[in-house]
Amino acid sequence: MFTDHRAAIDHLCDWFESLSPGSLARLGEFYTPDARFKDPFNEVQGIPAITRVFEHMFDSLTAPHFIVTGRLVDSAQCFLVWEFRFRFQRFDTVTEQVVRGGSHLRLAPDGRVSDHRDYWDAAEELYEKLPVLGGLMRWLKKKAQE
Repeated sequence: MFTDHRAAIDHLCDWFESLSPGSLARLGEFYTPDARFKDPFNEVQGIPAITRVFEHMFDSLTAPHFIVTGRLVDSAQCFLVWEFRFRFQRFDTVTEQVVRGGSHLRLAPDGRVSDHRDYWDAAEELYEKLPVLGGLMRWLKKKAQE
């Protein structure tokens, strides 16, 4: 594994940007066996559970992929800024959606991720883009700003 954390993050970002159902088998190269993962919908621990989160993403969305647009590395932790691009399977399958967010990663001494926490606004970045629910979310947002 990597003892140079910058090299580990570069390798991880390359993997994230080329993530596919087939590359999920390599998750153990990038995450420790007991790694924790949390996002607005999931809080899991361990490689099998994290793998299921990504499998669900591929099962539920069309052409999901990440683009890492920024990274800050400070010793054994880093923050990644990313865009998550995909199309909804059940709704408009033509329009690519974009969710912008960030990930705070803590690294083990061997350079693998021991803790992964995603930050993004599910209401603005996802719910507002859904038919029916999106209209309600935009109305609520407008009312909150009045």
